[in-house]
Amino acid sequence: MMCALQAGQRHRRILILDHSEKIGRKILISGGGRCNFTNIGATPANFHSANPHFAKSALARFTPQDFISMVRKHRIPYHEKKLGQLFCDRSAQEIVDMLVKECKQAGVKFMMGTKIKGVAKTANGFDVHTERGTYSSDSLVIATGGLSIPPVGATGFGYEIARQFGCRKAVFRENTLFTHTGLSGPAILQASLYWHSNDPLTIDVCPQTDLRTFLEKQRHNKSTKELKNVLSDILRIEETFPALVGFNLNKSDAAKLKDMSGVAFDSSVSLPKRLAEKLCEVLISSKPINQYNDKEVDDICAALQAWKLVPASNFGYAKAEVTRGGVSTDELSSKDMMAKKVPGLFFIGEVVDVTGQLGGYNFQWAWASGHAVGMVI
Repeated sequence: MMCALQAGQRHRRILILDHSEKIGRKILISGGGRCNFTNIGATPANFHSANPHFAKSALARFTPQDFISMVRKHRIPYHEKKLGQLFCDRSAQEIVDMLVKECKQAGVKFMMGTKIKGVAKTANGFDVHTERGTYSSDSLVIATGGLSIPPVGATGFGYEIARQFGCRKAVFRENTLFTHTGLSGPAILQASLYWHSNDPLTIDVCPQTDLRTFLEKQRHNKSTKELKNVLSDILRIEETFPALVGFNLNKSDAAKLKDMSGVAFDSSVSLPKRLAEKLCEVLISSKPINQYNDKEVDDICAALQAWKLVPASNFGYAKAEVTRGGVSTDELSSKDMMAKKVPGLFFIGEVVDVTGQLGGYNFQWAWASGHAVGMVI
């Protein structure tokens, strides 16, 4: 709606298509029904992304004060609860009504309860095929959110469109969990959003560590400690296995993500020694560090920092628990959110790999990214 009203005010013909029957369902349930609509302290540092610089442009051009001005214009009473979090005094419905009113004043049309069957690129733009017919446009904005809160209609539609148009490169840095049925945890759940049958995954077991330097130092000191024990030490440095999981992952991707991580680690948290032992059992045999030659060290680094595997299957969206991550920021322009490979196709809000901390930040990203696109389409 933020994107639509901005574009409508610029005299563009805008149609909002939504499979939901009700407008703004996620807004309505947010903040205990009072909508934590922004945070007055929002800065790029409050957002997580593989590229921490990506959100800066949009956030700078539409600030919390800009949204607060709209709230005041509509005489909606609000209060600061704590730590800069702003809530409606009465109901989240007032934020929805405000956005709908602004949209309608700008000539935006809504078509709710409309199932979208598919999207196609044409010579003149895009065709959106729905159960009510086909709609053509010069530009197409995907503002479908992530997978969180399925009861209010959340789906993976936005990710499907990204895959369809080739915006597939994705990298996630998060915890990975080894279970009796396979790999799980946030990083794996994220990767499953993009995974196709027979696609290989690349896992960096220790993205926080320059593994070659670490091992070379051990060799130089003529350490007789076995690799499994050295690896256990490395994993303690890595905290709770914040593995780097991705598609099309190469060394420059990994190095770039390490440099940008800015993660504070707690050295008091460690992994079970048996994980290090299992990794050695599966990936490379363990022996005293001073017994490895240069080629074997290369093999260790490749095995642990570029571990490739092909999952047999996944559990589907029914088991999805997170929406952190999303359409790779490498695939989008930070200025206007347009897909670099597909002119006229834009992604905004939660569907993009920009995730705010709790406390109104994700709404601010929705407003800011929507405003950025609404000013250019």
